[in-house]
Amino acid sequence: MVFPEYRPRRLRQNQTFRSLIRETRLNPESFIYPLFVIPGKKRREEIPSMPGIPRLSVDLLAAEAKECLALGVNSVILFGLPEKKDGVGSGAHAKNGIIQTAIRELKNRLPELLVITDVCLCEYTDHGHCGCIIDERVDNDATLEILAKTALSHAQAGADMVAPSDMMDGRVAEIRTALDENSFESVPIMSYAVKYASAFYGPFREAADCAPSFGDRAGYQMDPANSREALREATLDVDEGADILMVKPALAYLDIIARLRDEFDLPVAAYQVSGEYAMIKAAAERGWIDGERVMAESLLAIRRAGADIIVTYFAKEMARLLRGRG
Repeated sequence: MVFPEYRPRRLRQNQTFRSLIRETRLNPESFIYPLFVIPGKKRREEIPSMPGIPRLSVDLLAAEAKECLALGVNSVILFGLPEKKDGVGSGAHAKNGIIQTAIRELKNRLPELLVITDVCLCEYTDHGHCGCIIDERVDNDATLEILAKTALSHAQAGADMVAPSDMMDGRVAEIRTALDENSFESVPIMSYAVKYASAFYGPFREAADCAPSFGDRAGYQMDPANSREALREATLDVDEGADILMVKPALAYLDIIARLRDEFDLPVAAYQVSGEYAMIKAAAERGWIDGERVMAESLLAIRRAGADIIVTYFAKEMARLLRGRG
């Protein structure tokens, strides 16, 4: 028997056929939209390096989040800029801190919104590092208690999920214990399990005012050259009780996303970070690329690599495009 030749173009030549056999799809419900929260009232500040992404005072958050919900983006992650900073980031766990206040506002106004909180100290320390400084270095163990107090304060304010991004050893276990001992067993942890010491974070550090005042974060974030270490880091977080594993950044680490997807049965998240967003926006503004197509292609790549969840500044824009509103 002679089999007929397979000709892929038979299915590619028609848009309906292409849609029918598409292997990877984007869904607004799988996006998480970052929100930067600032003190004051009726404040909206544009971030020069991140066009279209504002800093917002608490009273303006609900309107932004409501727009997300209308587009099918049901989840946000909060980053706070406090009025005051100190050496140990005490504002991170203040009962009426910027994030705690933002959580209560969002959950009161939009109870259906999934509110996730970034758990780290870099936005709250006057030195910009993600932990306590002892003898001119970040002290891992001294930081754990503060991170746990911060996560617990977020849960008490009404957060649906906490996301530690500090990369201190043992922080997932410390946070899980604090949550469980205070009757927050149902609050999941989305761990930044694999966070690289990347050059792609520049615009975020402007947005969150959290650039280190000395040194760098290579001592506690991962070396971009390492991939096997990513599996060790993720395994530790799984053993400590993480519910979701995140890789950050995304596009330069698609191989890491794929490895985590192959190795673990937990949901895998990826953070398309500020530098990735800014590069696409800058090139599109200059007419060097088709911004919408590159946005979609980059998100498809992250999804295709194995990410179930994508934290992205493109969440609203991509959702509009998917719904035919853009």
